[in-house]
Amino acid sequence: MSKTTQQSEFASFAEFYPYYLQEHSNDVCRRLHYVGSLLVLTILAYAILNQAWMWLFALPLAGYGFAWVGHFGFEKNKPATFKYPLYSFMGDWVMLKDAFTGRIRF
Repeated sequence: MSKTTQQSEFASFAEFYPYYLQEHSNDVCRRLHYVGSLLVLTILAYAILNQAWMWLFALPLAGYGFAWVGHFGFEKNKPATFKYPLYSFMGDWVMLKDAFTGRIRF
């Protein structure tokens, strides 16, 4: 089995996460990620509680839409999702948790 780029460049998520935070150093970009992630949770809860399954199609647009506006408009870089999709997805949620717990600035 061949190594993926993600595995060859970063041995673990713990190794990737500092890079992820560096790619999200702009406050507006980071806050747009938070908005997108919270919107994803809201849509998911609404879809489940109301059995409105079509709303699930909005999840990628809500999550990635805000994040990509942050990257292209404010951070001026390419989203890490393009190169590291799994680690970036994980990073979004860890970054949100870290903001709520005060580990990083909101």
